[in-house]
Amino acid sequence: MVNHRPPLSTATDQADAQLWLWLAAIPAGRVTSYGRLAALAGRRGSARWVGRQLSQLPADSALPWHRVVNSRGVIVPRCGAEQQRQRLLAEGVAVCDDRVALRDYLWQPQ
Repeated sequence: MVNHRPPLSTATDQADAQLWLWLAAIPAGRVTSYGRLAALAGRRGSARWVGRQLSQLPADSALPWHRVVNSRGVIVPRCGAEQQRQRLLAEGVAVCDDRVALRDYLWQPQ
């Protein structure tokens, strides 16, 4: 069974709640950066905070963690990097040398 809710233990303050809402809003076939997601959640300059929060998502989370890359469009080498690459490819995002062309795939919320 797929868990469609963000982890309750991390959705305890406004920034966490905003992070999960913005993460869920990233459409298939688009990506954003850790820093942009932090700014949207009200924590500008907190890209590492986003990375920590995403690393705590349950394995069965339906939130699209795989749509977040670094500021250069690179998939960060870590546990799950291959799964991230495969999920992006399945959504039609071109990945070359573990890099996504942000000019083509960057999500710009209205």
